Amino acid sequence: MKISVDEDKCCGAGSCVLSAPEVFDQRDDDGIVVLLDATPPERLHAAAREAASVCPTAAIMVTEE
Repeated sequence: MKISVDEDKCCGAGSCVLSAPEVFDQRDDDGIVVLLDATPPERLHAAAREAASVCPTAAIMVTEE
């Protein structure tokens, strides 16, 4: 799995952090997504997919490798 984010699309909702806190964080100043792990271990794949699916602006892209 490979994850990428489009910071320009991010609205700072934080749903990704709630779904996968080991993979995503938010910048303190504006709440924009911060990708902590672009290739998370398998144990985090389901959470990362959930984070992508609940993102209100589709700013998270997951590629299965």
